[in-house]
Amino acid sequence: MINYLARKSLYGLLVMLGIVVVVFFLFQGFGDPSRLIMGQRADAATRENIRKELYLDQPKWKQFLLYLNDVSPVSIYSRDEIRDRQLRGIFIGSNYTLTLKFPYLRRSYQTKKDVWDILMEALPGTILLATTAMIIASVFGILLGVLAAVKKGTWMDSSAIFASVLGISAPSFFMGIVIAYLFGFVLSRFTGLHMTGSLFDTDPFAGRQLQLRNLILPAVTLGIRPLAIIAQLTRGSMLDVLDQDYIRTAYAKGLSKQMVVWKHALRNALNPVITAITGWFAELLAGAFFVEYIFGWKGIGKVTVDALEKLDFPVVMGSVLITSFFFIVINILSDWLYGVVDPRVRIA
Repeated sequence: MINYLARKSLYGLLVMLGIVVVVFFLFQGFGDPSRLIMGQRADAATRENIRKELYLDQPKWKQFLLYLNDVSPVSIYSRDEIRDRQLRGIFIGSNYTLTLKFPYLRRSYQTKKDVWDILMEALPGTILLATTAMIIASVFGILLGVLAAVKKGTWMDSSAIFASVLGISAPSFFMGIVIAYLFGFVLSRFTGLHMTGSLFDTDPFAGRQLQLRNLILPAVTLGIRPLAIIAQLTRGSMLDVLDQDYIRTAYAKGLSKQMVVWKHALRNALNPVITAITGWFAELLAGAFFVEYIFGWKGIGKVTVDALEKLDFPVVMGSVLITSFFFIVINILSDWLYGVVDPRVRIA
């Protein structure tokens, strides 16, 4: 297990290095950061100072190495740089210091706040939204898949297949608009839901209030596609398992249908489903961008889209890096969980 985790972590580091390279060079040449920070009326001396502070006066290869030093958890800085950037971590040395730190994602062009702080404020909202959507998709997807497999050839099976195909075909941004308009506007007085809203709303009299109902529509929207895929995977896997000899043996021993289906068949049918669930959870962290924007849900997605509109590239770059990191970590955990559910995989 230790060797496996070490090997996967090495692969993950190489992938992250590739992402850093792509992110850095992808956002080169889009506007003058000094003008984005100070506006069009900034004088030449001010712009030159900003360019020097952002290392824009250096060759591209050196700019990349400095950026890599910033985003890497193990870096080398001077004491002045540590103080000016307010880095948090462990520092070893006197003048030039070896640091073990949180990645420094630089500062926002618009708010001047650390990008790390901006994204960490928004990250809990995205994780909550993705987790809720995945719970909805997993519970209802597995139930629908089991029902379709047990009732194979009936109208229940046909209806489940039709609904899953429809769910896979519908893009999240389209479904978000339809669901927001239908349940958050047309039927709002019956549902009590709104088109937009975040986890916390600020009332001028009552102050900051928790609004869990604002989570319902974006979570359902985000969970539609994984729900459809999980239902189809569960149905197909259950049909394969139900045709095995040990299932017939279980029936021959007098076990009830509920016991055979839920305890014996479902557990052995869950391997591809668990892979889909963990993989889709990582997808949802990235796919929540437009759903968050449509419903006004404060998360990394909405923060990133707002930053793109304002050409606030450090925020966008930091968002891509953090989302990629979670994607890699979740995929490693999914492989480990696959072995927990099926010991045969762990032994192999």
